[in-house]
Amino acid sequence: MSAAASPVPAAPSGSPLSYLNAERGLLSWLTTVDHKRIGLMYLVSTLFFFLLAGLMAIALRVELWTPQGDVFDPDTYNKLFTLHGGLMVFAFIIPSIPASLGNFLVPLMVGAKDVAFPKLNLWSFYIYILGALVLLGAIFGGAMDTGWTFYVPYSTAPSKAGPGIVFSLIGVFILGFSSILTGLNFIVTVHKMRAPGLTWMRLPLFLWAIYATAIIQVLATPVLAITLLLLVLERWFGVGVFDAALGGDPVLFQHFFWFYSHPAVYIMILPAFGVISEVIAVHSRKRIFGYKAIVYSSLAIAFFGFLVWGHHMFLSGQSGIASTIFSFLTFAVAVPTAIKVFSWLATMYKGSIAWTTPMLYALSFMGMFTIGGLTGVFLGALAVDVHLHDTYFVVGHFHYVMVGGTVISFIAGLYHWWPKMGGRMYSEFWSRTACAVVFIGFNLTFVSQLVMGSKGMPRRYASYDSVSPALQETFQFWHQLSTTGSMILGIGFFMVAGTLIWAWVKGPRASGNPWMGLTLEWETTSPPDQHNFAAVPAVRRGPYDYV
Repeated sequence: MSAAASPVPAAPSGSPLSYLNAERGLLSWLTTVDHKRIGLMYLVSTLFFFLLAGLMAIALRVELWTPQGDVFDPDTYNKLFTLHGGLMVFAFIIPSIPASLGNFLVPLMVGAKDVAFPKLNLWSFYIYILGALVLLGAIFGGAMDTGWTFYVPYSTAPSKAGPGIVFSLIGVFILGFSSILTGLNFIVTVHKMRAPGLTWMRLPLFLWAIYATAIIQVLATPVLAITLLLLVLERWFGVGVFDAALGGDPVLFQHFFWFYSHPAVYIMILPAFGVISEVIAVHSRKRIFGYKAIVYSSLAIAFFGFLVWGHHMFLSGQSGIASTIFSFLTFAVAVPTAIKVFSWLATMYKGSIAWTTPMLYALSFMGMFTIGGLTGVFLGALAVDVHLHDTYFVVGHFHYVMVGGTVISFIAGLYHWWPKMGGRMYSEFWSRTACAVVFIGFNLTFVSQLVMGSKGMPRRYASYDSVSPALQETFQFWHQLSTTGSMILGIGFFMVAGTLIWAWVKGPRASGNPWMGLTLEWETTSPPDQHNFAAVPAVRRGPYDYV
């Protein structure tokens, strides 16, 4: 159905004082404190590491085309999937939405000229670049083959004496500082710099999601930083913390790592929820259903995220009582997540839905993230997890949440705010076509992994020629299907990049408010003025008060 008219006039398009042409030259970008430019630099950087990690993923899939593995030796395969996971998680997925879209949008949405600490914001970006390059430098230090979780004793074994592991640990340690500083900046900005009339219960849901994420970043990331620092000290100086040969406890590392890393799952997915809330409300032209329920569910997810780390350790020897408690809490965290899904469905019900590219990605997200959530229920059940633990079922589940959730919502957000960021529109036909290719490629890739995992295919194996011929044939069929899907998915991502780059360079001019949104970022020009707003905006309505 066609879109209903907005009660608010669209903001004007393009301005000679826009942030893109206020100052020219590379140096002006590298020294800028403008949150919009910093957001774009984060965007380009994170997408660069996404490209590297994605190409590694396709190489891994090609290796698994045959049971014998004909492309890499097992040691190279282990190093490749470790670096793929490290770059994808720490250099792309965690910072993708908060650091790029968050930096660009948070001040605009609160009606401010910039974040609370502009210079600290720029330092956060350079710290991110330094950490990501040090992590990537593991390639030149002999790489690492521990898996992206750096589990002990793999990361402390004497046979792994190369500097690659230390490079990786220090790289992630540095990245953590960028995450903490960014989260701190967003918390202060939301608390102290809101426009007149922008009360807490008038905040856009994207801001609530970023706010909840920032709390996790500030509280949880130091735990990972200290854990990795202890691991470096153990390797360098023989301090016995995690290495059993030195009197340490390897399981203690898992507790520390997952105490951060499960909340980190919500650092990755909470901003995605915020993007989807904005896209569905705006493109359904309808007041969001259950605004307060979505707000409180975001905060509840941030809280519960600190209580469920033990479900990664059901087979680590922890007590049955502890496993039962963690299993119960894992099911409990699904409740606030389900609240969001049902609120989105209720928002679309009888809405004036515009079948735009962002809306199609939002619908794709709802389907794929729901699959990710439901497969997580199986892994949260103690008896089932014994069978599925460390199989490709876990890989499929993880990617349905992280890629089907975070990455798909990230793309939805890019298409939704791209006219605001660059002042130009993209081709709806080619953008929708790319969405279809991504959807087909993704599900072909990871449904196959869920199936082969349920049949017992272990993850992290470079070959699978040691099983019976019948099982080899079964695994090979699903691996080849998954590899084919990964190539289709890669083509889809390149199509997405092509449509957005074309729009930035040659697309038709966008109005200030092409979607008729009601939040503050749509009340400035496209692209925004250098200082965001000509005058301090005043808020007299809710962010989704559509008529």
